[in-house]
Parts: sequence; structure tokens; C-alpha cells
Amino acid sequence: MCSSDLARLHARHIFKEWNLAHIADDAELIVSELTTNALKATRAQRESQPIVLHLLASDDYLVIQVWDALTAAPDPRPHAVDAEAGRGLEIVALISDRWGYYHPAEGGKAVWAALITGAAPTSPEGAGA
Repeated sequence: MCSSDLARLHARHIFKEWNLAHIADDAELIVSELTTNALKATRAQRESQPIVLHLLASDDYLVIQVWDALTAAPDPRPHAVDAEAGRGLEIVALISDRWGYYHPAEGGKAVWAALITGAAPTSPEGAGA
């Protein structure tokens, strides 16, 4: 199992614990895309620094943030419709409510995406869950 799969599995458990199952599929996909991008960028520069996944939730938002040691800005690239790579940031932009990046004081960069949490869907009264 690769590192982005492990991050996604970990996030899935956290989202369940935080009662965010109603946005978990989108959130897991964002975790996968951001961690994959960070891993690929770090490997391409032959950096031995780890990447760091932060998950933050409030009543209003879930924020997914991935830090890596590189300072280069994320680079969304045009791609062919049938391309198997290069779509990560486009996917993040499409399914998140907002996304961006910043350079923390300790170095590197953090790429983040936010999803509105809203209220978890409820079953109609008397219906099985």
C-alpha cells in the first residue's frame, strides 16, 4: 500500500469518527490527490523530507492540508481528457469549496482544500439507517 493510500485510509477513519461520512468520499479523494502531488514533487527533487497531513474540522468546514518541504507553488497543468496524470489539482478545485496554498514560517509549502461540512444528512423519522 502506498503512502497516499495510507493517508486516505487514515482520513477515512477520522472522518467517520468526526461524523463527516456525508462528505467523506470527496474528502478522501482530496486527501489522495494532495498527498500524491506532495509525494511526487518531493521525490522529483530527491528530497528526503516527509510530508505532513493535517485535518481540521469545525461545524462549518473541513480543511485538508498537506505540507511538504518544497517551496515551489502548486502547478496546475493543462491535460488531455484521457490523460492518466496531471488532473489532481483540477479535481481538488472541482470538488472542494476553496483551495490554495501558503508558505509557513518554518519553510516549505502547505496546500489546502476546504469542504463545507453542513449538517450530516438524517434519516426520516422511523426509517432505518
